Amino acid sequence: MSGYYDEEQKRLDEINQRAKEGVFQADWDSLCAWQAPSWFRDAKFGIFIHWGLYSIPAHSNEWYPRNMYIKEGEEWEWHRKTYGEQKNFGYKDFIPMFTAEKFDPKEWIRLFQEAGAKYIFPVAEHHDGFQMYKSKLSGYNAWDMGPHRDIIGELKEEAERQGMVFCTSNHRAEHWFFLGHGREFDSDVKEPLKRGDLYWPAMPEPDSMELRSKPYPTEEYVNDWLLRVCEIIDHYQPALLYFDWWVQHEAFREAFKKMAAYYYNCGREWGKEVGICYKYDAMAFGSGIVEVERGGLREAVPYPWQTDTAIAKNSWCYTDTLDYKTGRQIICSLIETVCRNGNMLLNVGPKGDGSIPAEDERILREIGAWLKINGEAIYGTYSWRKYAEGPTNLPEGHFSDNDEIPYTGEDIRFTAKGRKIYAIVMRWPENHELIIRSMAKQSEHSTTDFHGLIGAVRVLGEENADMDWHQNEDGLHVRCEVDSGMPVTVRIEEV
Repeated sequence: MSGYYDEEQKRLDEINQRAKEGVFQADWDSLCAWQAPSWFRDAKFGIFIHWGLYSIPAHSNEWYPRNMYIKEGEEWEWHRKTYGEQKNFGYKDFIPMFTAEKFDPKEWIRLFQEAGAKYIFPVAEHHDGFQMYKSKLSGYNAWDMGPHRDIIGELKEEAERQGMVFCTSNHRAEHWFFLGHGREFDSDVKEPLKRGDLYWPAMPEPDSMELRSKPYPTEEYVNDWLLRVCEIIDHYQPALLYFDWWVQHEAFREAFKKMAAYYYNCGREWGKEVGICYKYDAMAFGSGIVEVERGGLREAVPYPWQTDTAIAKNSWCYTDTLDYKTGRQIICSLIETVCRNGNMLLNVGPKGDGSIPAEDERILREIGAWLKINGEAIYGTYSWRKYAEGPTNLPEGHFSDNDEIPYTGEDIRFTAKGRKIYAIVMRWPENHELIIRSMAKQSEHSTTDFHGLIGAVRVLGEENADMDWHQNEDGLHVRCEVDSGMPVTVRIEEV
């Protein structure tokens, strides 16, 4: 066993050394020299994937492994009625049921491409502690158990073969306390627990999640976290890494900086543009990609950011009680994000057997059909001098995107690329008479956001429809018989 720990210490020394001697070092001043990948700014739309052991019970949401151990809670009761008492059938007993017999990475990637996504973000390890990849650090992984497949490796290989950018995420930090409630009664979460076990360390959940909450993660746990993340970096060379919310805890701060320096230096060695997506100021501003969970920003910003949201309102993983968003709602969220210079990462939750649910597939194809027509207003664009006009404002911040927004025929969002300006009309006017007031003709008696010369105007997807346009002091007037319940793009070409 001492040889095992000697090998781990050697690996930690290597990580520390690279974080000290590379172009990037483990301090925020150095890490803020990072630049966002150009491919990320152009891609705009990616697919998040929450799939793991929690997809087998498919009940409530991906926090089932925690909640099934909270006495007399809904999941605790449901688990006992469905599988028996937790001391006889615990979370680990889902592993043999997780055979992934319908998992076909080729079909997954093909579907995501048809949806118009440019990159994928499968979760490599969620809070439950089960690794979806081949690992030397724990036997509780999808290669050694369950499906006996390197899920992350197969997705990377297929994504890159089909021309998508491969990224991945690690949600390990919260595992410190995630299964701790199992120690509060007679369950299968019991001593002895040792590093490498699925349930280790199962510590008591903090009363508050503030940044110095106790019990404080130990050096042993933080080092284990660092080794797991760097194992993913070494083996899969992801173009982006994503971390969930608890890595901003003070206990992870120094290890996080080491990891970031290690990863950014690796990216330079690979000749690959890489980045880290983070929430809640887990990194110094400017050292990574700002992440907003299930929400957005009020205004357009010059820095790289991303919203991660889901097809369903009530869960990230597949369950049999999903409350789905509509395709239109997701498309509107994508537009609102892109016009503010952001990217949207849309989550899909495969079933436990590895198949994509029919409703997820239908919505993804609906998004793809819209992007096939309107994608030029999304990919490779940037915010125009004015990102929006109209009476409807967005709520701002995390967890603000579940309600469908009642747009009007006056609500328009803008993107631009070269000499083209795209006015995306969130709901085409019922009278088919659109006025883009931000593009009014300049006069001595009026002010306007637009001072250029318009050479051509076209409604995307309506090439055969009768259309006319003119510009006056009220705005750019576009008349076109459009029969669509989806947002409609007007392309304005400057001379």
